[in-house]
Amino acid sequence: MDEQKLLERITINSEIFGGKPIIRGRRIAVEHILGMLAAGATAESILEHYPYLEADDIRACLVYARRLVGNERVEPAFVGTAT
Repeated sequence: MDEQKLLERITINSEIFGGKPIIRGRRIAVEHILGMLAAGATAESILEHYPYLEADDIRACLVYARRLVGNERVEPAFVGTAT
């Protein structure tokens, strides 16, 4: 599945989680999936605990995050010289 199709799985509903990105209109936020992955959960364990999710939902979260980060510009708070 191409990235655009994957991103169609990410939706926003102002009445669910205050408009945070969610997966296919369900009450599970992209942020939650990314947090579980960051904490060391595998895609398989997430799918086991959330049987209504599909592997492409997890891929969609990763594509969404990559696209957001790809458009960010990070400015260092302090630039010092090496000593």
